[in-house]
Amino acid sequence: MLTTPPRLQIRRPSPTTTEFTVTTQPPPTLTLHLLRLLLLLLRLALSLLTILLLEARWSASPLASPAPALPLAVPHDLLTTDAVLWALDALHRSPAGGSLRRAALAVPLPVLLPVAALALRFLSLRVHAEESLLVMRGLGVQTRESPKSYFAGAATRFIPTEKIQDILVNEAFRGFEVRYYLIVVVEGEEDLVVVFPGLLPRRRIVEAVWRGARECLYEKRDEKTPIL
Repeated sequence: MLTTPPRLQIRRPSPTTTEFTVTTQPPPTLTLHLLRLLLLLLRLALSLLTILLLEARWSASPLASPAPALPLAVPHDLLTTDAVLWALDALHRSPAGGSLRRAALAVPLPVLLPVAALALRFLSLRVHAEESLLVMRGLGVQTRESPKSYFAGAATRFIPTEKIQDILVNEAFRGFEVRYYLIVVVEGEEDLVVVFPGLLPRRRIVEAVWRGARECLYEKRDEKTPIL
């Protein structure tokens, strides 16, 4: 329910600009918004738990600073480092903090560190993927691939019109299946630029983007270009 097969969205911000976006994100609904909110809360809770386990293991190591004999005073400003230290100190003195400490000490450090890193990496992955082709008549095209992680930046590339030799639909075998994909032939480059390389949408989406991109880049745009 959180993802769909790759689908096409077409946006025309100006008469000479068209953006083709292929995404696995389903159309927005109230149920989808609630599920995404619950997933976000679950991600935050599990990430916080993983970080607290690492902190509990660090606080038990000889390299950590000794805990104060008395509880720290509540800081006046809760958006400071002192507030974080006060919260950690209060957690360490609570039964939940003791349970976290025992759980962290029960796992060998060579196991705890890679497992925590993998858990944080998994929790940072995006649920859906999105790739786009922005066509600007007289300027060129820009490809964009959304990152797999929320902490990574999108991969973009701009190709000016004078460098574009052609935009084609190519085909290749993927196992026993024939897959169609959109390519941009760039002058002076041996490698072809594959559009939507991660999602590789179905043939009718590829052909719709191919027609729309050529119409916007070279000819008068056809307003009847389908939205799939």
